[in-house]
Amino acid sequence: MFYTFADMIELGNKLLSLDLFEKKFVCNLNACKGACCIEGDAGAPLEMEEIDVLEESLDVIKPYMHEEGIDVIEKQGVFYMDEDNEPVTSLVKNGACAFVYFDKNNSAKCSIEKAHSEGKLNFKKPISCHLYPVRVAKLRNYEAVNFHHWDICSDACTLGSKLNVKVYKFLKEPITRKWGEEFFTELIQIDTEIEKENLKK
Repeated sequence: MFYTFADMIELGNKLLSLDLFEKKFVCNLNACKGACCIEGDAGAPLEMEEIDVLEESLDVIKPYMHEEGIDVIEKQGVFYMDEDNEPVTSLVKNGACAFVYFDKNNSAKCSIEKAHSEGKLNFKKPISCHLYPVRVAKLRNYEAVNFHHWDICSDACTLGSKLNVKVYKFLKEPITRKWGEEFFTELIQIDTEIEKENLKK
């Protein structure tokens, strides 16, 4: 059972933005060059257990990292506390995530994910990165699950519209990773109900 309030849907202890079902999105790395990894005012949000994984796995991640990122990690560690006193990935001076490296096309990519793709690490990358463009905010009694509007992702929105892929469907893997298969099935059911209601209008 779910309940709709204005532009949010209440599902258990979660408040879901309608944008998850109404907006279209498919990452377009050829266009953005991984800008979300090098722009912004803070590092990527981390869960406490992720900090432990990163600290324990540095030896297998470092070979893929940029030299500047390695220097930062060695001086201050894998994370710092942001202005909300939440742990986020360390940044290099230009604001890029310390775990970024650049491929032959000068696209920013994740050294953690690279280590994972080559079978060196079981951990793919921080769940906040995997879920992007969705951001999760912890409220007193709820988790607020929102689509993050950022102009650097305009090409991803354009591609998503062209391919007709809704935000939540694009994020099936990370959503399932964080909340499980049953939760994703509930999202499909909500989407179906929304479409039925829209047909009545």
